[in-house]
Amino acid sequence: MQQAIYDSKRRNVSISIFHRFRIGVTGSGPGIADHQENAMQNIQGKTFKYPDNVDTDVIIPARYLNTPDAGELARHCMEDIDKEFVNNVRKGDVIVAGWNFGCGSSREHAPLVIKTCGTGCVIAKSFARIFYRNAINIGLPILECEQAADEINASDTVEVDFDTGIIRDITTGKTYQAQPFPEFIQNIINSGGLLASLGKGKRG
Repeated sequence: MQQAIYDSKRRNVSISIFHRFRIGVTGSGPGIADHQENAMQNIQGKTFKYPDNVDTDVIIPARYLNTPDAGELARHCMEDIDKEFVNNVRKGDVIVAGWNFGCGSSREHAPLVIKTCGTGCVIAKSFARIFYRNAINIGLPILECEQAADEINASDTVEVDFDTGIIRDITTGKTYQAQPFPEFIQNIINSGGLLASLGKGKRG
């Protein structure tokens, strides 16, 4: 019972935080995609590879958190670890990382800016627990696969089938199996996140 109350409160907090961001992406700078296209389709893209323990302050430095505009925030995504990321990332590209990706603060800005940049998926050995939940809340596809995270190289071309959890490195020809999300979580991501899925439920 207490857990149910906790989850309910956290869901309301997540929705409240989500409302603070203007979701429309302003401008048309390089690497910034319109992330209002929410379908969780299979993706193919180039990989960007990062080490263990990439924290939320690396994903989006706190010094930029004085704007509610997701598009403006996304222009600084990964800036402190990879200054050229936002200039090079294209819609459908994939971030590959080590253990504990998204550790640090609980801010939802981190998965939001990754999604706003057009990133199609994050593959990691593991995710920080709160980042994992926030990614689902805002509709960012993520997959855990230790072998894939170990063996996929930066700039490889990777294809991801979200229904099966199959990751295929087209560059090397290797295939990896991640655990796909259950249907109810896929539905949240397909809807563009928790807030959008709840809105669809009300309209239904």
